Amino acid sequence: MSYHRVIPIEFAHCDPAGIVFYPRYAEMVNSMVENFFLDEVGYSFARIMADGFGIPTVRLEVDFHKPSRLGERLEWTLRVASLGRTSAGFHLTAQDRVEASVTVVWIDRNFAPAPWPDQIRNTLEAHHA
Repeated sequence: MSYHRVIPIEFAHCDPAGIVFYPRYAEMVNSMVENFFLDEVGYSFARIMADGFGIPTVRLEVDFHKPSRLGERLEWTLRVASLGRTSAGFHLTAQDRVEASVTVVWIDRNFAPAPWPDQIRNTLEAHHA
């Protein structure tokens, strides 16, 4: 099962040539993960932080295939690629433009890795299957 979302390319994403400045893709990847947790897991980053937990990114790898231009709409897809006791790996694509792998870790109030809460683990497992 995968998660889909469209992100329109706005002026703030672009360099003076009108193409997406490559660090903005990292922001889009994070936005996809954050919205996945909101829409699919039902646990927003705001609530996670308010509850004293976190989901920092510990690894990010991005391949750039083709430029994206101002005004285009990128169709992003996220799938759970791996699931560990405290971490999860996501594979993301934006059409034929960008491919990314990101690993996040569930951390507790002491900033130490902790096991996924059952509610989150169950959703991640369903998307990993």
